[in-house]
Amino acid sequence: MYGLNNQVTDERGQVGIGTLIVFIAMVLVAAIAAGVLINTAGFLQSSSEATGQGAADTTSNRIQTVSATGTSLSDAGVGVVSFTVKKGPGASNIDLETTTIQWVGPTGSFYQLAENGADGNPDGRFTIETVQDEDSSSPVLNDREDRLKIRLDLGSEDLGDAGNTFGTELGEGESATVRITTASGSQVTEKILVPETISGTSAVRL
Repeated sequence: MYGLNNQVTDERGQVGIGTLIVFIAMVLVAAIAAGVLINTAGFLQSSSEATGQGAADTTSNRIQTVSATGTSLSDAGVGVVSFTVKKGPGASNIDLETTTIQWVGPTGSFYQLAENGADGNPDGRFTIETVQDEDSSSPVLNDREDRLKIRLDLGSEDLGDAGNTFGTELGEGESATVRITTASGSQVTEKILVPETISGTSAVRL
């Protein structure tokens, strides 16, 4: 009788140890799975925040054009096209030296970089001039009151303080499309049109 009771006790002990081992294994698996889920959730959150910030920057960090003018007029047409720009509502600081410009005109498409901006081999380089800048932040637009001028020099003639020239002068009645892209990817597109007659004037509004 004693031997039978001892055998039953041993069997119960073995069953209890097995259950404990299974329980511990399940806890370890659950802990590992929870760690993986937490890491994945953190990665996805960081990615979504970065994507959201990038999208917000692309949408909000915009520049606005105040005016477009043509100067250095000749029989060939407009030799200099200038855009006076400001930063858009809600935009953070915008460095025009990191801005790129694409010019699409009657003689083709030309890629522009700032004269003192990034290295590269563009078709030409535009210059930046100060119109209004109380804290001397040029070439950075850091205030809603800042006004800077982007100057594009057309043709092959050296016009003194010009950047690198490109393309050809824009003749009477001709048009061009200019796309300005900031470092954050925000774009503004302007279509300019030269008046049918520019003779007898020193500058025209485009």
